[in-house]
Amino acid sequence: MADEHDIGGKPDRAPGAVPAEQRSRPSEPARAAAGRAERGSEAAIDEFRRRIDQIDDQLMKLLNSRSACAVEIGRLKRRVGAPVYQPDREKWILERAERNNPGPLDSGAVRRVFERVIDESRRLERLAAQAEDGQEGD
Repeated sequence: MADEHDIGGKPDRAPGAVPAEQRSRPSEPARAAAGRAERGSEAAIDEFRRRIDQIDDQLMKLLNSRSACAVEIGRLKRRVGAPVYQPDREKWILERAERNNPGPLDSGAVRRVFERVIDESRRLERLAAQAEDGQEGD
């Protein structure tokens, strides 16, 4: 019997490809292995998520510890009349963070994270100074 090549038509499949009706479905062992791999991936994702949760807990403690220092600095700055905003100090912190970054975060990401942390620290310093002002009036 002639095929499409013999009569000038285009083949429905690539040369050497097995027709759909002749292809077999994956064997049961192959399907089981794929299921195990998928469950293994899900388990790995769950494990990484647990690790992220633990790291987030540590970050929260560290950020609050840093913030407590900022509150005290704000009180002390108020007592000595120092400005809350000290650009040289902030520049030093940002450069240090970028310099000490081992990755995978790039320098821009590290800078943005630390800029946000510094912004919040500065806000807490101002609040602490305002609280000091409010206590002096009592």
